[in-house]
Amino acid sequence: MDRLFAVLDAVNAVMLGMPTLLCLLGVGLVFTVWSGFGQRRALTHGVQLLRGKVPGVSEGGDGALSHFQALSAALSATVGLGNIGGVAIAVSVGGPGAVFWMWMVGLVGMALKTTEVTLSMLYRDVSDPDNPHGGTMWVCKRGLAELSPKLARLGLVAGALFAVALILFGITGGNMFQAWNASEIARAYFGVPTWLSGLVMAVLVAAVILGGIRRIGSIAGVLVPLMCGIYVIAALYVLFVNAERIPDTFAMIFRCAFSPAEAGGAFVGASMGTAFIFGMKRALFSSESGIGSAPIAHSAVRTREPVTEGVVAGLEPFIDTLVVCTMTALVILITGVWNRGAIVHWDAPPALVEVGEQQWAPSSYTLPSTAHPGLIAGDQVFIVTENDDATRGKLFGNVVGEGAGRSIQWRPLTAAEPPRVIEAGVFADYPGSTLTAKAFDSARPGLGQWMVTLAVWAFAISTMITWSYYGEQGVIYLAGNGWVVPYRLLWCVLIFVTCLGYIRTDIEVDTISTVALGFMLAINLPVMLLLGSRAMHAYHDYFRRRRSG
Repeated sequence: MDRLFAVLDAVNAVMLGMPTLLCLLGVGLVFTVWSGFGQRRALTHGVQLLRGKVPGVSEGGDGALSHFQALSAALSATVGLGNIGGVAIAVSVGGPGAVFWMWMVGLVGMALKTTEVTLSMLYRDVSDPDNPHGGTMWVCKRGLAELSPKLARLGLVAGALFAVALILFGITGGNMFQAWNASEIARAYFGVPTWLSGLVMAVLVAAVILGGIRRIGSIAGVLVPLMCGIYVIAALYVLFVNAERIPDTFAMIFRCAFSPAEAGGAFVGASMGTAFIFGMKRALFSSESGIGSAPIAHSAVRTREPVTEGVVAGLEPFIDTLVVCTMTALVILITGVWNRGAIVHWDAPPALVEVGEQQWAPSSYTLPSTAHPGLIAGDQVFIVTENDDATRGKLFGNVVGEGAGRSIQWRPLTAAEPPRVIEAGVFADYPGSTLTAKAFDSARPGLGQWMVTLAVWAFAISTMITWSYYGEQGVIYLAGNGWVVPYRLLWCVLIFVTCLGYIRTDIEVDTISTVALGFMLAINLPVMLLLGSRAMHAYHDYFRRRRSG
């Protein structure tokens, strides 16, 4: 298994390495300028469209959802555990500087989202006016053929490859990552068996996705605004309690965006490149800008003007990344849980012994009776190690036993030479969403336990619901409607299977999902560049007609 993840990490290093992420920023800047800084129109005209203040747009148009429902459905896929658990991963690995690069993706992401959704609206399939089909696969199939008949075959292949990557990302990032985090936070706070959480989530998701896009839009239209509002209010409370630390926190974000973030406590340090990559990846995962998935939900909108939904879609990265992700990051940084101290201290760190070929772990370690009483069997912990080249890492283990007999079962670390154990002791591992919850708890005990757990579950379920629809559209594109029911059943079964304990950390799920994300990005960005002139022509023509009355 370790070798598999090593291979996947190598693939991710290429697919979502520095060059690819720089290309993403570059394409976003191109469409920002080409649209005349369309971000401002998303914040003005987009809001008017949501409020129904632009007459003659939706009347008589094809589609199933209103502008508000389509945006809510898309947000239910993006405003999820990427905002809570994903941001926690970005900060815990990339440091404070990762937040700055999330902001950059959020800003250019507004232009990317406007462009890709406009293209999807121009090339969507409305053969069934009440159930349109759209997304990058349809843009590839129809748009490239329109661009040149010689590109028709390429369009079919590119659309099929995108659909495969879409389904894979849906299963991992849109399903497994969500289910694992939700079950883990329920286990950590309330002792709920993860399999029981998986069963409950599978049933709830099944009850919604069987109703199709109309039921998804209706549920999302209520659930997403409610949970976003509660979550942001709770985050503002934490910031208010720690108001004196806000200036220093922002200074730290800007400083660490362009210089290494020093190690300390549970944080093992991060270079500028690590901050850049993890910040960009987290914002990509969360807002899905440039990936080509959100246009699938937006394509179900009821409108006579394709550009209008592109303008509304520009609000998505603003809400998701610049508001919700920022709230999460500030709470984690301002409360200090990202570089927290050890939960169990020792006078002298244990030496690592070789337990297999180039496999290192501490000798058996029994927790002292004075160890934190909150550590229970199944909790994950880690110690901080350092190699000869001064790079730091984490060696994980799990608490076993009860009471005075508690000990740690370590998972060996692979290294050519024995690493050294540094720092003061054993650290409690707060994976993903649990780190965010602990940050809220540090401001007011119980706030994270109840509010973040509720938010995680609501966001996870809403994300699994919408991503099931995304994957379903990929299945329809590849194999037709006959495979929809088996796909839905498989989707719900995977929710349950994910929570049976086979997955050890959220980083493993994140690694798998990132592979698919990279392939989606590699297909969607070139298509956007090839057909971007059509989207921008329609965009400027729409606003030219509005100015002329």
